[in-house]
Amino acid sequence: RLSCIRNNIWLASCGVLSSILAVLSSFGLMLFCGVPFVVTVANAPFLILGVGVDDMFIMIASWEQSSRKKEKSSVKSLLAETYSEAALSVTITTVTDVLAFFIGTWTAFPSVRSFCLYTGTAFVFCYVYTMTFFGAVLVLNHRREQGNRHWLTCMRVGVGEDQAENSCLYNACCIGSCSRQPSQPEGEHPMSIFFKKYYGPFITNKWIKLLMVFLYGAYLGGSVYGCTQIREGIDLRNLANDDSYVIPYYDDDEKYFSTYGPRVMVVITESVDYWNETVRLGIESCAQNLE
Repeated sequence: RLSCIRNNIWLASCGVLSSILAVLSSFGLMLFCGVPFVVTVANAPFLILGVGVDDMFIMIASWEQSSRKKEKSSVKSLLAETYSEAALSVTITTVTDVLAFFIGTWTAFPSVRSFCLYTGTAFVFCYVYTMTFFGAVLVLNHRREQGNRHWLTCMRVGVGEDQAENSCLYNACCIGSCSRQPSQPEGEHPMSIFFKKYYGPFITNKWIKLLMVFLYGAYLGGSVYGCTQIREGIDLRNLANDDSYVIPYYDDDEKYFSTYGPRVMVVITESVDYWNETVRLGIESCAQNLE
């Protein structure tokens, strides 16, 4: 926002900080419990950041709507209204993500199991910090706005001072407007106006609704067909770095040895005298009979 009071840069930064705290808490707990840290776990922070920022936007949007509907309500009632609107969406998102990753811990691959453990635990911490830490930040930011304080320095903005004596740059940074009038609270967001006045009436047109039903049917049919084409298995190349020696090994194995089927190995579990020629001939005879 252009207003030096209504600007929410610190609020957005704290939302990102909430995701970072979730990653640190998850990694610390898993390392303390002795869960191996593998290379694939390094991708987990990006997933947590995406979900955490999404939860942050839901919380901020619910707070803005609540404060607009109840301008003179107490902070407690505003926060309660925000949680009643946003907590359900955030909870459902977190539960589905946590279930998806914890189900992934049943896999036989240790690297995938570690990745799912780290990421699933991070989602739990992300939910906790969003519901506690970020809710507190919302309240502090609201009190800053109510106190007419600057977004960066938190110093009280002098609305009543004579702006004619100050430069335009000073007024823009410290008052919020280059004009001779102090900045006023902003109205409804332009994106909300677009969805309310244009997108909503367009999507509720009967022909558009019919088209949407047809498109969803086509999407559902394609999804069902895609499910029938799924084949069980995993490409082990995807579990290694691009410059790893494992990649050319699996490439050569598939190119030269894929037609021979699985390798069969014979293990002698007893201690034998390999120096004895009779024993060696017996082992060779056993191998030939197996072939």
